[in-house]
Amino acid sequence: MKIDDTDRKILVELQTDAAQSLDDIARKVGSSKTPVWNRIRKMKEAGIIGAQTVQLDAEALGYEACFFVLIRTSEHEAEWQRAFLKALQDRPEVQEAHRLAGDIDYILKVRVKNARAYDAFYQALIAEVRVHNVTALLSMEEIKSTTALPL
Repeated sequence: MKIDDTDRKILVELQTDAAQSLDDIARKVGSSKTPVWNRIRKMKEAGIIGAQTVQLDAEALGYEACFFVLIRTSEHEAEWQRAFLKALQDRPEVQEAHRLAGDIDYILKVRVKNARAYDAFYQALIAEVRVHNVTALLSMEEIKSTTALPL
């Protein structure tokens, strides 16, 4: 699906606050409610708009530690990858996981309550899948975090 300027404006509004009313979105993008709804529906059908969720404040809920975990592995077989990916999918502490080019094979963003909880996560992970080297970096301060795309 090709998107135009009005679609982009709608997407910017949805990224800012998906809970705002169709009337508010329509007013802000210079359209009326029905065309905006139709555009949103089409973008959902095309897969441009995914699930609508709520952003929670991790620290307010007691998840005060964010670790970036760098993983190097000497394993690259399909079975190991399946087991590793399943281990990551099964752990709610893993907020993001990326396979990388370069010296590090994977980077994980892990959100836990404290260092002890990270250690429990780490111990469970290495008990389940074999990794060559793991480096955990504790984030001292989150400076910017967004899910918004630069439309």
